[in-house]
Amino acid sequence: MCQRESNTPNPGRVGVRHASLPPRRMRRVKYVIAVALLCASCGALAQRRPAQISLEYAVKATYLYKLAPFVSWPPTTFTAPDAPFEICIVGDDPFDDYLEKAIAGQGLGSHPFAVRRMDKLESGADCQVAFIGHLTTQSLGDALAAVDGEPVLTVTDSDIAGDNGSVMQFVIERGRVHFDINTTAAARNHLAISSKLLNLALAVKDER
Repeated sequence: MCQRESNTPNPGRVGVRHASLPPRRMRRVKYVIAVALLCASCGALAQRRPAQISLEYAVKATYLYKLAPFVSWPPTTFTAPDAPFEICIVGDDPFDDYLEKAIAGQGLGSHPFAVRRMDKLESGADCQVAFIGHLTTQSLGDALAAVDGEPVLTVTDSDIAGDNGSVMQFVIERGRVHFDINTTAAARNHLAISSKLLNLALAVKDER
């Protein structure tokens, strides 16, 4: 989804016109604008990826921090006004140093993005986003249980079985990177997901 850049309307020009559009067309325009806001730099970043990083993982890495403005964390999440926004890579790291280079100089508000790697996910790890791929020292169930109820956006890779209890899961469909969102898991971790992000999800799961 993020890879496709061509034919994206200019949000400023669309904003002048969409008041006169029929409701169905307007919903489509809003969807395109949301895609543009979320993925504006996705293609450019992917083109600059190191040779050892696949396009798939360049896009996934970009999502991990581009999603941040579309999620609300509790006010007590950060220990200081300038505390880093931690993106934790749990288990094997498929991103090499691509993610560090992509987030350099960027952040969420006053919180600079930072990448931290760990073998297993533990309670109190102070991660805002936790990407869980191939684990060697911990089961997926134990990893998710460790931060259950904590303000952590858990993201599982696309090769992990679906409906696993994470807040978000990458999905590959027709060769493109998409994602599913579990709003029940998000609420359990005290996270509020923007409707714009929910509209971009391939599937939204609400188990309540």
